[in-house]
Amino acid sequence: MKHQSISACVTSPEATRRPLARRIKPLLVFLLIFTVHSLFAQSKYIKKYRPLADSLSCVYGVPTSIILGVAILESGSGTSRNCKLLNNHFGIVGKNDLVKTKSIKTRYKQYKDSRASYLDFCKLMAKKRFYKKLKHNPDYKLWAVEISKSGYSEVPDYWKTKVMETIKKNKLSQCP
Repeated sequence: MKHQSISACVTSPEATRRPLARRIKPLLVFLLIFTVHSLFAQSKYIKKYRPLADSLSCVYGVPTSIILGVAILESGSGTSRNCKLLNNHFGIVGKNDLVKTKSIKTRYKQYKDSRASYLDFCKLMAKKRFYKKLKHNPDYKLWAVEISKSGYSEVPDYWKTKVMETIKKNKLSQCP
């Protein structure tokens, strides 16, 4: 039986880091590509829906930043299944006919088009208890706090944080 020295059995820290670095590099590349793609998708979404959000903001007094921030988050920048199948950009619960047309059961509301979804979100906000107090107030942080407290999301603290991050990351609180 051959005897190995103890030093041959002990792996150096440098040797264990190399394989880890090789595994992490592809993951980092993937995350970078995903992030760039996500930012591009959000930018494209904002460009498409900002005029609609701006016009509804003028009518309903809900900040454009809140309208777009919630829509981006809830619809995955227009890529979510609910958005594609139901034109539902805000995760609003309600009736749909997907069981009849595609044999898909879902609790989310179906809209004839994106505009109807945006309009329904603003009307929903106008029915909230906090609405009169915040109407035409441009502070998206106050809006996010109040919407999250109103039961809009099943995970209010997380939702509020993600909406505010989305608004900040996309500079939605700044004028176009």
